[in-house]
Amino acid sequence: MTSWNDFFSRTDIKKEIKKIDDYLEDEREKYVDILEILPLKENIFKAFDLCSLEDTRVVLIGQDPYHNIVNNKAQAQGLCFSVPEDFPLPPSLKNIFKELCSDLGCEYPKKGDLSYWGKQGVLLLNRSLSVLQSKPNSHKKIWSYFSKEVMKFIVEQKDFCIFICWGLDAFKSLKDLELDKHVVLKATHPSPLGANKGGFFGCKHFSKVNDILINKKMKSIDWKL
Repeated sequence: MTSWNDFFSRTDIKKEIKKIDDYLEDEREKYVDILEILPLKENIFKAFDLCSLEDTRVVLIGQDPYHNIVNNKAQAQGLCFSVPEDFPLPPSLKNIFKELCSDLGCEYPKKGDLSYWGKQGVLLLNRSLSVLQSKPNSHKKIWSYFSKEVMKFIVEQKDFCIFICWGLDAFKSLKDLELDKHVVLKATHPSPLGANKGGFFGCKHFSKVNDILINKKMKSIDWKL
């Protein structure tokens, strides 16, 4: 059975992670006592720890981690769009929850921790797995090869998967990949700038995912938090 270990043990990926680690250490030294690298080091690959390749049925593609420190704690926790349980909800997550409630008729979640989704087979994967505090997209370039290769690995190794792409950047992560055996759901980004232009609210991706999974004789996702 193929696993994430098959990806992370590849020679090119090991070299790439070594390069990323060296870069992040240089960043930490450069900005020591000034800026943090987010999320915490132990949470950078949390999405893969939470959701095995075998269990992955849905890939929710984010851009890069939240770049804020709230009450001296990292807002990012290694899962796209997710924040620790006791944190205030960022604007994008508020819009995601608005669409969730509208789509499923459920109660508005009281917490922003999306780990429950990850444990059910939703890979909560950002294209960049780290960011410099207060500097969005600051690590996009260093993660570009890793991001491209992990998406290619998922597409090639999985017999079927649903990719949720909110925003053009997420959709670009699938560029030039053979997606015939998979399903791609697209909408605008849930940030206020994207969502309020139209194209996110009313996309009904939560119910559409479950309709597709049920039609495939696969277990649906309990999206309620």
